[in-house]
Amino acid sequence: MIHTQQSPLQGVGGKNVYSDISFVNMFYGASPILFEFAKSNRENPTDAESYLWNYLSKSNQNGFRFRRQHPVKYFIADFYCHRAKLIIEVDGGYHDIPEQYQYDRNRDYELEELGIKVLHFTNEQIFNTIDSVLKTINSFLTPKSPKGDFGQ
Repeated sequence: MIHTQQSPLQGVGGKNVYSDISFVNMFYGASPILFEFAKSNRENPTDAESYLWNYLSKSNQNGFRFRRQHPVKYFIADFYCHRAKLIIEVDGGYHDIPEQYQYDRNRDYELEELGIKVLHFTNEQIFNTIDSVLKTINSFLTPKSPKGDFGQ
């Protein structure tokens, strides 16, 4: 029996979503391998990511929807809202290492060049001040024109 794997860019029933340009644009040209890495990351979230996702997945305020471990260009965002052009990164202790910190700033710059805002929260902020974290996130969720946002 021949088994073919469905492309991560195919919709339900194998429909090719490349025909919807706004859907394709929300990945900013991410390579297929990133979709596999993102899937693996979704299957193995950190405790802080799971905790924040519990709030983000239930709070579809004003039609804003977040995706977990979402490929963007050649990065994988912890959480991404295409409609708001907003990435949320949950940073563990290794983000304090100078080399990682510099990598993160360079990545943020590249993403901001695409018009995407990147917010960083530490694990401690997620666990200890979730209300403040959510308030900050919500301040970036302002209604924009629905034209071309693919309902994200």
